[in-house]
Amino acid sequence: MSDSCCSHGCAAPPASQSPRYRRVLWAALFINAAMFGIELAGGLQAGSVSLLADAVDFFGDAANYGISLLVFGMALTWRARVALFKGLTMGAFGVFVLGRAAWSAAAGTVPEPVTMGAIGALALVANVSVAAMLYAWREGDANMRSVWLCSRNDAIGNLAVMAAALGVFGTGSGWPDLAVAAIMGVLALTAARSVIQQARAELRPVPAHA
Repeated sequence: MSDSCCSHGCAAPPASQSPRYRRVLWAALFINAAMFGIELAGGLQAGSVSLLADAVDFFGDAANYGISLLVFGMALTWRARVALFKGLTMGAFGVFVLGRAAWSAAAGTVPEPVTMGAIGALALVANVSVAAMLYAWREGDANMRSVWLCSRNDAIGNLAVMAAALGVFGTGSGWPDLAVAAIMGVLALTAARSVIQQARAELRPVPAHA
């Protein structure tokens, strides 16, 4: 959307077809794929449910960015269908996290807090960077909004993981880790509901006008 074009009165291209948006999605895809590997290894080493939950979330986000690039420039109907699928995926992630937290609570696992905190801080830097890049498109269609919500939720989750690491360190208990994992699961379900509602609204047929 160049200023010269606007000054001549021509129509600006849709935000979803912006070359800059495509470049941001590619950057977000690579960042999330790298952080998935880092958090997966760190979560297994530290025995942290919240880190494993965040690793799965990074994987899901990387897949979401890849799907968004696949439908880049397609009609709104196709983008809304993909957003609906992504919303359902986000909801499934929330259910998985809550189930994993319940299993770990029964097992009585206590994670290693130093690894949790260090990887949580690295993940926060990654997610804040991605969220900042995507901020301009947070009010777009359902597909674009789902991408923004993923990054926003991840940044919030990273802060919570760091807080959980402090809690585990101070109490010697795994409950702070489990509490954060549960919050991340609920946050994913809330975001999924928002994306699904908007996608369904965009898929409704437009009433014919006389």
